[in-house]
Amino acid sequence: MDLKSILKHVAIGQMLPPQLKDNGAFSGNMYFDSAGCAGVLVLLTIGVTDAAMGSTSDSTPPYLEECDTTNGTFTKITGSDLAAVVSATDDNKTIGWFVDRTKTRKRYLRINAPTAGDGSTGVNAAAIAIGFPENEIPITAAAMGLKELVQV
Repeated sequence: MDLKSILKHVAIGQMLPPQLKDNGAFSGNMYFDSAGCAGVLVLLTIGVTDAAMGSTSDSTPPYLEECDTTNGTFTKITGSDLAAVVSATDDNKTIGWFVDRTKTRKRYLRINAPTAGDGSTGVNAAAIAIGFPENEIPITAAAMGLKELVQV
């Protein structure tokens, strides 16, 4: 499959709408429906920031969670933790997770409770998911232009 064909078959969804948050949970954190995808790339983009960002608090590295239903109980995807929290100096960075859907994975994915620490300004952030058709998935952080890529 060539690149043009791949792009016609990707599924794209907003997971965290672009926003500035200082000292608290981001609003509008949504799940991505990965039905029909062989792999999903979740991209967390950070704009200008002067505070840390994590899951549930600014001291826990962000991670992904999954669920079989839209309103069920989401559970942590083992091994999806970032190496560290998004730091107050990670201005204009993009971080990614690659979820291999050929492994046993649940249908709905989301970032666990993205939360900004306390700064003068806060954290500018947004997240999208891109679902890829089978056998046509880029798999390295460098190939994707990312600071970090967690594969689960």
